[in-house]
Amino acid sequence: MSAMVPEDFRKWYQARHAYQRDWKRRTGRPMVGYFCTYTPEEIFYAFDVLPVRILGSHEIQDVTEPHLFGMFCPFCRDVLAQGLKGRYDYLDGITLAQSCLHLRQAYTSWTLHRNPGWCHYLPMPNHVQSPRAVPFLVAEYEILIKKLEDLTARRITDADLKRGIEIMNAVRRVLKRIYAFRKQDPPPLTGTETLYLACSQFFTDAREWLPAARALEKTLETRRLNRDPGKRLMLVGSENDDLEFVKMVETLGEKASVGATVVVEEHCTTTRYFWEEVEPAGRDPLSAIAKRYVLRTPCPSKDWPQRTRIRRILSLADAFKVDGALVIQQKFCDPHEADMPFIRKALEERGVPAYFLELDTTAAPGPLATRVEAFLETLGMDEDLF
Repeated sequence: MSAMVPEDFRKWYQARHAYQRDWKRRTGRPMVGYFCTYTPEEIFYAFDVLPVRILGSHEIQDVTEPHLFGMFCPFCRDVLAQGLKGRYDYLDGITLAQSCLHLRQAYTSWTLHRNPGWCHYLPMPNHVQSPRAVPFLVAEYEILIKKLEDLTARRITDADLKRGIEIMNAVRRVLKRIYAFRKQDPPPLTGTETLYLACSQFFTDAREWLPAARALEKTLETRRLNRDPGKRLMLVGSENDDLEFVKMVETLGEKASVGATVVVEEHCTTTRYFWEEVEPAGRDPLSAIAKRYVLRTPCPSKDWPQRTRIRRILSLADAFKVDGALVIQQKFCDPHEADMPFIRKALEERGVPAYFLELDTTAAPGPLATRVEAFLETLGMDEDLF
């Protein structure tokens, strides 16, 4: 295997629309786009409906101004722009599990102006630390199931739900096993490659993605990269599938004095999305699914009154032996902005230098290169003191 990521993952990421149109042609089955990783993909797979995540294009957009305030985050505006421009017109439906108000407005505007015919808003509880969150969510899942019965003209059984659980658990297991390889020094794959791997799963049928991921896992047992890994970095914060940003961070060493490799992330595009599995619950698979989504590593919009997510961040920093952390926030993302001081304080108290960056997913990352380089140089200076 070459130093490049396997072509399947790159192609699935870059040609997501072509894959999804072809999937519909091949299978004849429905496809629903979702906005947030609190969406229970297990239930959609139980209905043989393909759930695909709607992400942005990382392009400057000019169509959302009449629909979203200028101080809504760039990610939400970019996502809505994809819908308004008709790039997802092949979808049979869209759904949102409640996360933040900005994303909810993007979903609402999409349903008003490019309604695909089937839409469902899932009131995922914000107070996930409440003992009533799981039964509340089970009741909401029952409503979702009835809506999916309307879409598919079929009913599902507990066996179907268990099949959906196993599909998604298999995805989570292989991703965690591949991530474990990144603990090595040097790691056998870059952060850029890993992001192609993780994000491509959003756009493909998990049953077609899994064989490629397992083949990659096998190859990593002997793979070696012909590059200096430099400093081991962690990314923490807002949604980030910005391949150009990660690529910029990892190629600085080719142009500057200090290089780096992103060895782990804590955001909803990777670990926060897949880390926890659905635990078996006997005869009640729906409750098992609800419990998983309530207890998973929370989005900061739901991580209250206790900030439980910080424990996961510190655990990942320790396990992956990071030299420093880039704490990133999509511009105007209020939930993450409120978390930043606490996360930086916790990391620095653990001995992990942290540097804050505000991102705009619709803008080129080049102007951030000087700041990232300066941070990497400070990590090298700390090393020189001993």
